[in-house]
Amino acid sequence: MAASTDTLTFTGQAGLIDCALDIPDGGMEGAIGWALVLHPHPLFGGTRDNKVVTTLSRACVQEGFVTVRPNFRGIGKSEGVFDNGIGEAADMADLVDQFRERYPALAAGRFALAGFSFGSAVASQVFAACGPDSPRGLPVSALMLLGTAASRFQVATVPEDTLVIHGEQDDTVPLSSVMDWARPQSLPVTVIPGAGHFFHGNLTIVKRLVLAHLTRP
Repeated sequence: MAASTDTLTFTGQAGLIDCALDIPDGGMEGAIGWALVLHPHPLFGGTRDNKVVTTLSRACVQEGFVTVRPNFRGIGKSEGVFDNGIGEAADMADLVDQFRERYPALAAGRFALAGFSFGSAVASQVFAACGPDSPRGLPVSALMLLGTAASRFQVATVPEDTLVIHGEQDDTVPLSSVMDWARPQSLPVTVIPGAGHFFHGNLTIVKRLVLAHLTRP
């Protein structure tokens, strides 16, 4: 998946945040920036090693991003307990601040933000807290939401160039709920025919769509 994978920790509002760090072939010094990729619901088996999450990370690493894959509260060595997306979003905003302080050269490059399922809702909140229209004013070169949990959690408004991918046959988050969220924003949704929530058998398509988004002009 990466030239190397390391582990590192940040400090969230409930304690340590346990992260994997995927590093491209050129190493940290040769990276074009960094990406934050967020996993699905922690109470239903979601971890940073989820296959959709690792597919997102592979695409980011292939394009030269150092990629951070955190475990949310209560997963792995991350401290705290599940907080319905509220505490998780605050933790990830803290992680963004700490990463920028710890790795200023990477933070000066491009920043990509992605999430799957529950992680998509958290990613949207991180964008709202850290993005260009927030007090932090952080430029986000790519925002990618997969299996967007619009029927289950608060998903923030996102820019019109956000990549939103959903499975036609998703029985966890119905496609109709994502369309209801996207419609007021005039936000395009890329639908993979026949795909379910976890994109089984469709991860190659997912990776191709993500790579195209990361490399767009």
